[in-house]
Amino acid sequence: MNAFEYTFLIPFIPLLGFLLIIFNFKRFPKKLTAALATSLIGISFVLSVYTAWQYFIIMGPLHGVYPKIIGNHFEWLKLGEHLSVHMGTLIDQASVMMLIVVSTVSLMVHIYSIGYMHDDRGFNRFFAFLQLFSFSMLSLVIATNVFQIYIFWELVGVSSFLLIGFYYEKPSAVAASKKAFIVTRFADLFFLLGILLISFHTDTFDFISLTNPENFERFNLHGTTFLGLSIPALALILIFVGGAGKSAMFPLHIWLPDAMEGPSPVSALIHAATMVVAGVYLVARMFANYAIMAPEALALVGYVGAFTSLFAAVIATTQIDFKRVLAFSTISQIGYMMAALGVSGYGEEAGLGYMASMFHLFTHAMFKALLFLGAGAVIHAVHTNSIREMGGLRKYMKTTHITFLIATLAIAGFPGLSGFFSKDEIITAAHQSYPLVFYTLLVVAGLTAFYMFRLYFLVFWNTETHYHHKPHDPGKAMLIPLIILAVLSIVSGYIPFGEFVSSDGKPLHTHLHFDIAIISTLVSFVGIAIAWFLYKKSSDLTSHLIARWGTFYRWAYNKFYIDEVYLFITHNIIFAYISRPIAWFDRHVVDGTMNVIGWITVTTSEKIKGMQSGQLQQYAFAFVSAILVISAFLIYYLINN
Repeated sequence: MNAFEYTFLIPFIPLLGFLLIIFNFKRFPKKLTAALATSLIGISFVLSVYTAWQYFIIMGPLHGVYPKIIGNHFEWLKLGEHLSVHMGTLIDQASVMMLIVVSTVSLMVHIYSIGYMHDDRGFNRFFAFLQLFSFSMLSLVIATNVFQIYIFWELVGVSSFLLIGFYYEKPSAVAASKKAFIVTRFADLFFLLGILLISFHTDTFDFISLTNPENFERFNLHGTTFLGLSIPALALILIFVGGAGKSAMFPLHIWLPDAMEGPSPVSALIHAATMVVAGVYLVARMFANYAIMAPEALALVGYVGAFTSLFAAVIATTQIDFKRVLAFSTISQIGYMMAALGVSGYGEEAGLGYMASMFHLFTHAMFKALLFLGAGAVIHAVHTNSIREMGGLRKYMKTTHITFLIATLAIAGFPGLSGFFSKDEIITAAHQSYPLVFYTLLVVAGLTAFYMFRLYFLVFWNTETHYHHKPHDPGKAMLIPLIILAVLSIVSGYIPFGEFVSSDGKPLHTHLHFDIAIISTLVSFVGIAIAWFLYKKSSDLTSHLIARWGTFYRWAYNKFYIDEVYLFITHNIIFAYISRPIAWFDRHVVDGTMNVIGWITVTTSEKIKGMQSGQLQQYAFAFVSAILVISAFLIYYLINN
């Protein structure tokens, strides 16, 4: 028994909370539900911090390398002589870091939701779904094998479906939940195919065996190609498609902006820090395979991430819905993380991109959760999502204003805040080997600063809107998480992250790259200055610029009509030429065959049912008639023989 056997409790404690609340949600008073759910996720948080302390500080690297430790390991399914699925908990650098991220954000969201959802009649149901999501995500990050991660990957999808569609009486919320579920399920089909393909050729699902470079030579992968791709490349590309769906990478990003229909705490929990980074975590979990076995697949990850980052940032500059700006910001920042993985190598300094990606995942979790919770506080106060109907809120919501400003500065890469340090590492990693990605991410840094300060100035400065009710800061339950996350958005950047998380398990010593940092900071300052000039005060200049860039602005505002393209393909091609012929075949051939068989059965039974009438005279007549017929046949046979 090792020191980490208790880690199975980290996800199972919120599962207990889900079961207790969901079976008693009509009987439990709100205070009991809130206290129970928050206490249980608080215990998971404490255990996660304790695990990180034990793993990183008490135990530390063994022989210069952080070990991978399996706890509670048992066989679940036997699939053949050499292949089986196990269940357990995997404790290593990436999983421990993710435990901290998920449990911290989840705890903050639970506390915040006590105030935000206080008057909602679905209060208990909401907390039950929060507990289910926390269980699913925590189980995903400590999965020991790729099949186990797939199981909880799907459960995370179910949980997000329930939370996005929480307001089930709103057609838009129902449509958003179905859209998220369908798009991510489509991507997950490719994920499953990738799992089956790679496990067939390696005879293992386990991450430790699958990602150990020492095992790569014995895997049956040499000389096998498909469509010009090696089997490892094809399998890993399929797995990446699954991750791209969950992390809303282009062109599978369409579900995330609509998912803002859920309550604001849901946006913070699912779409800022946990669910959407699952794809990044998946690529990072199998990073050795990508970097060593299929560098072409890793390059694809990098280019898709960079393009998605730029694409989403451009759209974010035009949106007027508060949470949709943040949604496209999330897509852009996840693209940043994917791009960092794509430009990375395996081991030593080559692994800078990997470390930078995980570092940005960590810091982004704090300031993006703060941005969404701050947005929720503002929306809660002014009862609208439109930033055109806001302005001057710094006078009324002072604490919310300060915390939101800290998060805005952090995501813009302002020196001294967490986002500055993690973005510097990403841009430096891209600069070393991928010039196209480097320049793309540099442009995105400027766009990020611009659209975030555009949002900030329009909401908290600009022309003060006449509000029907005087806005004010929310209560303590909502303010406490904002303050805590604001502090974390500052201090998390000062963690020597490379000392704890790296591509090969060895501590990676990094330093600030002043040449890159100065360039990226200047670009960010330019973005902030333009936003200040255009939006700090109301002016006609923005209208003139929109008119001048009319066509491009309209395309960006309408998200480059990607949704319309999907609808056209779905309705005019898939439904018209695939679904309808299949439906016709089903109705007329399959159902028609069954109907004919049924008709024959019914007709025949109608004809012969008189044979079982229950009348003795009829049975006697049939018996005597049968005797006479048989006797006649016998007599005929005897006469002729």
